[in-house]
Amino acid sequence: MKTVAIIEDQTAVREMLSQAILNDDHYDVVIESGDGLNGCEQCIQLKPEFVILDVMLPNLNGTEVLRRFAKEIPDTRVLIFSGYQTPGLIRQLLQAGAHGFVEKSAPLSELQKGIEIVASGGSYFGPEVASLLRDAMADPKSNESGISILTKREREILQLIAESHSTRAIAEKLSISVKTAENHRTNLMRKLDLHDVASLTRYAINNGLIVMGGS
Repeated sequence: MKTVAIIEDQTAVREMLSQAILNDDHYDVVIESGDGLNGCEQCIQLKPEFVILDVMLPNLNGTEVLRRFAKEIPDTRVLIFSGYQTPGLIRQLLQAGAHGFVEKSAPLSELQKGIEIVASGGSYFGPEVASLLRDAMADPKSNESGISILTKREREILQLIAESHSTRAIAEKLSISVKTAENHRTNLMRKLDLHDVASLTRYAINNGLIVMGGS
């Protein structure tokens, strides 16, 4: 029996996933979380064999969760389950270590297929994602994201800024000084050539760090 973690911020979707997996005797759900950072930390501690991961998550987005998994629990298999997909985002997720991607608009049978294949060591991409992936591979330069020039800390701060956290709140959340948080904020603005919160928020949305109106 494979141990499973579900990291998904929408309660109804998380419960649906849990119920679908619990109906299969091959899996045991050991972690359910609606928070990216909390879910990531639980996974690093408990080391589940398989994770179903949303992309748009509070406190730590799916791409950053994957990057941490690659360092801490590289043997864990990860299937992305998200309603938000672009060629650039899919490229980022693959580079970060995703093993598959099923869109939330897909039928349950496709999700079950993706779970079975990825949990067993394979790779699986739903039809819509596979089409976007072909586009990304056909013209890779058009999908390169400037977000790659940011440090891990700058990406974390960008997400928090876009989620409307103040500099002081960001400092408290990341356990750094206000001055350090402000320096990181200044550096990422300089690197991206963006100089107000609205522009940073749009950039975060376009690069799959957050989404407006749910995930």
